[in-house]
Amino acid sequence: MEIVRTVRELRTRLAREPRVACVPTMGNIHEGHLRLVRIAQQHAPFTVTTIFVNRLQFIQGEDFEKYPRTFEDDCAKLEAAGCDLVFHPDEAEMYPEPQLFYVEPPAVANKLEGRFRPGHFRGVATVVLKLFNTVQPQVAVFGKKDYQQIHIVRAMVSQFALPLQIVEAETYRATDGLALSSRNRYLTADERREAPRLHEALSQVKAAVESGDRNFEALEFAADALLARHGWHVDYVVVRSRRTLMQPEPGEKELVALGAARLGATRLIDNLEILSP
Repeated sequence: MEIVRTVRELRTRLAREPRVACVPTMGNIHEGHLRLVRIAQQHAPFTVTTIFVNRLQFIQGEDFEKYPRTFEDDCAKLEAAGCDLVFHPDEAEMYPEPQLFYVEPPAVANKLEGRFRPGHFRGVATVVLKLFNTVQPQVAVFGKKDYQQIHIVRAMVSQFALPLQIVEAETYRATDGLALSSRNRYLTADERREAPRLHEALSQVKAAVESGDRNFEALEFAADALLARHGWHVDYVVVRSRRTLMQPEPGEKELVALGAARLGATRLIDNLEILSP
């Protein structure tokens, strides 16, 4: 497996690859990331994983400085999974001068995650567009755990007519239902045992809606209360349209339940797609 750290070197190396799949990450590679790599390998003969902790998407007070950086371990895992190349630029390479141009995402970026992390998706969209321009892949693979992120990236690719396909991968979970995330390492032992309850709460919402219950507000309130009773600080548990991530239209069937809540000092997110009868 090759490791490349500069844009110039990357472009020179990829010039001879006719089809490339890209998996953008911030590192701290876990089985969920490796699953994305394996999916990427099904779509192109050459796979690039990017590892870059993007300062632009961290809002004030978040964990940019302490975000886990485990590059050597990451490379060992990626090499074992058959990744062809890791692109690992530093900040000076990605932002050689102050970033004055940004991608301004649409209003949906200010809802849900954006309400609690203002400016987050502006930073995400900007770095993803820059990575796409750098790697120039034909395919990029993202996990559905970051559901709103995929929604915004997919729309950006469409509106800028970028010549690549976005592949969405199902959320990879531990056996108890917890969605794998780099931030799970911050959980204490007791919190880790409690953490699957977010998935449980969303599963209850999903089951109710798929049984015909469309009183979304009551279902959201019940899920919120369930989590609060067990010590969670809930940011949101909502049912939204998959198409728009806004309130569902009457009779709309393709829905998604999304949740974000803090357990101790750790903020977890999750979602489950719903098909209403």
